[in-house]
Amino acid sequence: MPSSRKILLLIAIAVLIIIYYAFDLGRFFSLEYITLQRDLLQAQVDAHPWLSGLIYFGIYIVATGLSIPVATVMTLLGGALFGLGLGVVIVSFASSIGATLAFLASRVLLRETVQRRFGDSLRAVNRGIERDGSFYLFGLRLVPVFPLFVINLVMGLTPMPARRFYWVSQLGMLPGTVVYVMAGTQLGQVHSLSGIVSPGLLGSFALLAVFPLIARHVLNEIKRRRTLKPYDKPTQFDRNLVVIGAGSAGLVTAYIAAATRASVSLIEKHRMGGDCLNTGCVPSKTLIRSARAAHEARQAGRFGIETGTVNVDFAAVMERIQSVIRTTEPHDSVERYTDLGVDCIQGEARIVDPWRVEVDGRTLTTRNIVIATGARPFVPPIEGIETVNYYTSDTVWQLREAPKKLLVLGGGPIGCELAQAFVRLGVPVTQVDMAPRILPKEDDDAAQIVTDSLQRDGVELHTNTRAIRFQRDGDTSTLVCEREGNTLHLDFDAVLLAVGRQANTDHLGLDALGIDRNPNGTVTVDETLQTRLPGVYACGDVAGPYQFTHAAAHQAWYASVNSLFGRFKTFKVDYRVLPWTTFTDPEVARVGLNEQEAQQQGIAVEVTRYGLDDLDRAITEGEAEGFVKVLTPPGKDRILGATIVGPQAGELITEFVTAMKQGIGLNKILGTIHVYPTLSEANKFAAGNWKKAHAPESALQWLDRFHRWRRG
Repeated sequence: MPSSRKILLLIAIAVLIIIYYAFDLGRFFSLEYITLQRDLLQAQVDAHPWLSGLIYFGIYIVATGLSIPVATVMTLLGGALFGLGLGVVIVSFASSIGATLAFLASRVLLRETVQRRFGDSLRAVNRGIERDGSFYLFGLRLVPVFPLFVINLVMGLTPMPARRFYWVSQLGMLPGTVVYVMAGTQLGQVHSLSGIVSPGLLGSFALLAVFPLIARHVLNEIKRRRTLKPYDKPTQFDRNLVVIGAGSAGLVTAYIAAATRASVSLIEKHRMGGDCLNTGCVPSKTLIRSARAAHEARQAGRFGIETGTVNVDFAAVMERIQSVIRTTEPHDSVERYTDLGVDCIQGEARIVDPWRVEVDGRTLTTRNIVIATGARPFVPPIEGIETVNYYTSDTVWQLREAPKKLLVLGGGPIGCELAQAFVRLGVPVTQVDMAPRILPKEDDDAAQIVTDSLQRDGVELHTNTRAIRFQRDGDTSTLVCEREGNTLHLDFDAVLLAVGRQANTDHLGLDALGIDRNPNGTVTVDETLQTRLPGVYACGDVAGPYQFTHAAAHQAWYASVNSLFGRFKTFKVDYRVLPWTTFTDPEVARVGLNEQEAQQQGIAVEVTRYGLDDLDRAITEGEAEGFVKVLTPPGKDRILGATIVGPQAGELITEFVTAMKQGIGLNKILGTIHVYPTLSEANKFAAGNWKKAHAPESALQWLDRFHRWRRG
């Protein structure tokens, strides 16, 4: 449209809106006014039915086209004046025509400018509207999450054809129109206060209340059927649930399913227990325990104990790890889960369709599927990496001879834990990370304490350092890296890669089924952990966003319950109180917000801190380094987050996890008896520091006067 016509259209719309507000025309569209004038309006309709209908029809179109928020009252009036049948017809067409006029006005005036300015950002939105726009618009009309006039204006900025917008709006708004017009017919029968509580009127408003719930259920069912239509559904099923992956997420999912008497199969292509048992939590914490024993032996002189030279049998340390794994294995064994009622299958699974899983040529039919295939260490595409001797957190447990010099690439929790463990076992360690500091998700003060500890133990730490390439010359391996414009050459004989993990989604058949993945490679799921395919869920590291064993177990409950019973009730995953710990020495434990996140999110917080250098038990243990830090809303004792740095921080954080989950504030923690002398007293003293900062000074001044009076 030429710019002159756009200007004229804009002027016309502006004039009409100005007239509406300048002359306070809105008073004629209030429920109070219509109720008072009901008899007069009804008389006009009875005397001139066609003319009255046309006038009402025109006013409704104009008001809706100008996006004036009077649709609800106008619809109720339509029911009161014209009855259910004629009222629905008039309102349905008037609202759809008015909405389309608003849609067209938005398109003419704004679409070109918006698309030109934000075209790159809107490209994905445009593709989605072209592919599924009718369905999304229908859903918004059925369940009005946003005001209807907002939907009209926003849709005008998209590529949706006007004709499609009209008929989808007509159909989508029809159920709501019927309900509101029905309520209007009852309002028209109110002649006294007793009429307000008439069964018909109460029924209409009850229908208004439950309509969004019914509409959402209908919409979800339509979406489910539409998504599953291309697939051939079996007439009967071998089992209720197939779980792919026997790590923490898969084991818990299968356990819950079996406990609820569902028929469940658990498929694992490697070893039961997944990463946590075989290559993650269990072996790493066993290694850390041996490393701490060596460190404590070297530090025994601080406690008046002479031990002499500490010798580490590296091979024995690594063999002990395998022994601990073997001792723990029965907890996650095929035998145990078979006894629990789980059908355990060894093999590689591929999802054929929403109801079929193929395992080494065998096809299983199932009502539901849960993907719990976990993640693996990420191997970065650094030039020359294939020429050097590299390990990951999966393969480092193969070592039986201590490296002469170990290079650890990565400054996250895994990199820091293993760097400290190996250096305490007598292995020279160089740690490199491209971030400005280690543990970037933690606060600066927490990361600094761990940095100091690593360096005291002997780790050669290089932060803000970018790996460029690996090179090998005979038996000498070198990492060439760059820091602040300078080139560094770091020699090593083994490198441990700890730069993140990537989801295991290969060979599952996800692409063929159109199951989306996030930019980081994890499977895309909704708040109930369902993928785009109804009945197919994902949990644990393969789904994220948190790659912790306890997070996987937490998600597993939701995946199991939602997959088995989601047709009746679904549950959204609750991540609000999810703790984690970095098992360095000292440990760093965390739940909820920390200071840097509060600052990034613009959340006002009050920070209360208690230093462990003041704690009796920490002093007696010779570990008086660290702190307890609690974040609360300014002036309130509600806990928004806590960070603990110190010995056994992973154990101490549980009190704050419980407090946040149960809505317990610092005042109640302060009022709880803690054993003396224990490390847990630090939590109480932190609460005490908060209380001191909020002491009622005016009341204390009166108490001072009272006591002086009592003393005479």
